[in-house]
Amino acid sequence: MVGVAGLLLWLSYHSDATFADGLRYIHQAERIEDGAWSEGLIKSVDHPLHSMAIAAVHRVMGGTGPVSWQRSAQIVSASAMILLVIPLYLLALEIYGPTTAWVGCLLCLGNPISGFVVINVLSECTFLLFWTWGLWAAVRFLREGRFLWLPLTITFSALAYLTRPEGMLLPLALVATLLVLPLHWATRIYWPRWWAAVAFLIVGPLLLVGPYMAAKGGLGTKPSIARLLGTAPKSDAMALERERPLSPNQTTFQTYRIAARRMLKVVRTAVTTPLLPLVLLGLVTARPWSARARVWLFLGVIVTASTLGLIRLHATGGYCTVRHGLVPAMLLTLAAANGLAWLMRSIVIPGQWLGHGEERFRLGPGVWAAILAGFIAVPHVQGMTSYHGSFSAYRDAGTWIAETKARDHGKVLDMTDWSLFFSGQPGFRFSEVNWAAIDPNTRWVVVRDAHLRGRWNFGPVVRQLIAGRDPILTIPAHPKPREVQIQIYDRRSPLRPTVAQQTPATETPAAPPTRR
Repeated sequence: MVGVAGLLLWLSYHSDATFADGLRYIHQAERIEDGAWSEGLIKSVDHPLHSMAIAAVHRVMGGTGPVSWQRSAQIVSASAMILLVIPLYLLALEIYGPTTAWVGCLLCLGNPISGFVVINVLSECTFLLFWTWGLWAAVRFLREGRFLWLPLTITFSALAYLTRPEGMLLPLALVATLLVLPLHWATRIYWPRWWAAVAFLIVGPLLLVGPYMAAKGGLGTKPSIARLLGTAPKSDAMALERERPLSPNQTTFQTYRIAARRMLKVVRTAVTTPLLPLVLLGLVTARPWSARARVWLFLGVIVTASTLGLIRLHATGGYCTVRHGLVPAMLLTLAAANGLAWLMRSIVIPGQWLGHGEERFRLGPGVWAAILAGFIAVPHVQGMTSYHGSFSAYRDAGTWIAETKARDHGKVLDMTDWSLFFSGQPGFRFSEVNWAAIDPNTRWVVVRDAHLRGRWNFGPVVRQLIAGRDPILTIPAHPKPREVQIQIYDRRSPLRPTVAQQTPATETPAAPPTRR
């Protein structure tokens, strides 16, 4: 836990926040602290537990303004990831044993994706904490058959669900596992206990989260959940969240083929490519077909359901990011840790290679420590930026927006969202880019390079808004490699000379500015 805390502290100064989703939880926490319980708990798009934790920490810490909320959100996210060490170790201990448990914690929490969700103050941090506790209790139940573990499973599943809708996957996967158990003699349990367990797993979650579902009007109000379940149509062909526009001639088979390829890329990235061969080795050496068959069946159901969910998410919404693959990635990383632990026990060097006759030597702890350090350090160093802090660029941009808007009341489109949040000023956010494009008062456009060069649907809209102009300010002015740079454009600034000569014949700005 001390090691994870140190790593997260280091990352907070050497990584940049790149996702704006964490802002939704901060705004939700603000409503909760203000006493708008209905808006904060029920009517919000996101489930409330992560935001409630942010509001609680903010009340304890005190302070006002955007920076105090950002720090409260970082404390909640980092604390959840540090506490995750405990259930993650216990889970790996139950499945594989003590050596794998230690290595598994190291690889899972040293994975760059773990730092990514903390830096961006995403709800996955809190979700994984509750989910892993529930998963450990479910594994204990399947191994021992004691009903003591079912209330723990259901309670932590409910807490995970109140953080993110995916929390309901845990009791559903356990029910699915129990339905399959009678099909093979090696996994069957005593029939009266089987019926009682199934009933407990159905009634328990309904009692705990049923009222919240009724108030919400379903499993969740996120559009992605409705699309995934088929209760809402697929996202529009030109929706902002799509990675690329949906071709009108694209068949259903092509859609799911593309989605499957994206799922595989997400899981590969979340696990990290060097660990993939070790995943297969870890599964084979664990001998899942002969030992702890119930547990392995349960884990297989979770991984299968998760990967199918990722495919469905992309097929219906047009997007699927690495953070969506955290659940299967965590289980596969633990399998890779088991493969690495097996290599530690098995690899020996013949004495002839070292000039010691027939004697055989094992690799020492220092060698394996260096290998483990390489698995963890290399991805982090590749993504490392200069020493400045995760949100410093956004804070500087926010200060500029606040000072500029005090002099001129033109409207701001902030594709980063965080800059506008730190400014404390109104303006157009990322989700309102189409409104900004048709508003003649939109003057400043705040973007990152990814917004201009990416293949997302909003790219052409943003490029037309700045229409061949140079940025009037870049923060930082001279970025290091991989460092986030914020660019601010003034739509009233003159076009570049070459563009100005071509504009009358080739281009008509989408939203021409007006002068006061």
